[in-house]
Amino acid sequence: MADDQRVSLFDDSEDGSVSTDQTEPRRKRLRDRWLLLSVVGLLVLLLGTAAGVVGWYGKSIYDALDSVDRQPSMLPSQNRPSPVATPEGQDHAPVNLVLMGTDQRAGETARGRSDVLMILHIPADRKKVYIISVPRDYWVSIPGRGTAKINAAYSWGGPALTLATLESLLDVPMDHVALINFEGFVEVIDTLGGIAVYNRHDSTIDGTHFPVGEVELDGQTALKFVRNRYGLPNGDLDRAERQRDVIKAVIEKLVSADVLTDPVRFNEAIVELGSQFTVDDTFTSQEMVDLGLSMRITGGSDVVSLQAPTAGFGTSSDGQSYVAVDTDGLADLAEALRNDTMDAFAGSQ
Repeated sequence: MADDQRVSLFDDSEDGSVSTDQTEPRRKRLRDRWLLLSVVGLLVLLLGTAAGVVGWYGKSIYDALDSVDRQPSMLPSQNRPSPVATPEGQDHAPVNLVLMGTDQRAGETARGRSDVLMILHIPADRKKVYIISVPRDYWVSIPGRGTAKINAAYSWGGPALTLATLESLLDVPMDHVALINFEGFVEVIDTLGGIAVYNRHDSTIDGTHFPVGEVELDGQTALKFVRNRYGLPNGDLDRAERQRDVIKAVIEKLVSADVLTDPVRFNEAIVELGSQFTVDDTFTSQEMVDLGLSMRITGGSDVVSLQAPTAGFGTSSDGQSYVAVDTDGLADLAEALRNDTMDAFAGSQ
């Protein structure tokens, strides 16, 4: 990005001029445009538009970006798919970000397996964000290791092997990766004053009852809500859906009027959120800002939640229960990711 373009981070208008209008329409524009600078800067917030950010929130953004941990060797080093081309008539190529959480608990030294695996796909026109959950028990071929559940890739080779597995499955490059600390979300959610999600399945987890319908969650109850899979009709698939719902609820609360118009509360939440991520060292603060500024999402309806195609459940020869891959459906997903046709793919699901 050129130096004369960078100043637009602190502008509130499309042409780069600084607006001094303090009316409600300006707050609405700011809320809409903020969705992704909050999100993209911190990965999980990758769900909104960002034509500019007013000056008094600029420091919060950079504080949050500076609090993101960046690590080398998180991307595959060889045998990667060819880059996705920029579609005709577009200024950008599609972007794929892999969001991972692990089952490693505080105090543990072993790497553990990946407990959360999602692809955040941003199309070339930047008008939507697709959150695609990949089941942790997906039975796949892991490069150099044979066939196993996909969450074993993280245990054997960390983020790089996990991304290599996804790239081998889809023949589509994964541009960046972020590890998320779901335990840290406790502090973020409490700072926001709690969140509301729609619960599809009645369940009781460690003495906390989650009835069907909208439920209010604080940090601790949200952690229970996203971790448990037992007692849910579709097990891990339903848990993954809950994880997507909580991520979206955090985003919506962060850019709600009562948080966005409270600079102290906003700053505390955004900086706390940034500290919960570790990303590959090629995903620089400036690249996050550039991606955020390119987004053109106008509301929550532009965030599309999907599940990678599955074909039921199976049992391996050594007795492991797994989620079977729908090979035809996965081929359709791969084609949509590479050809920038995710809108049509999502509409067919």
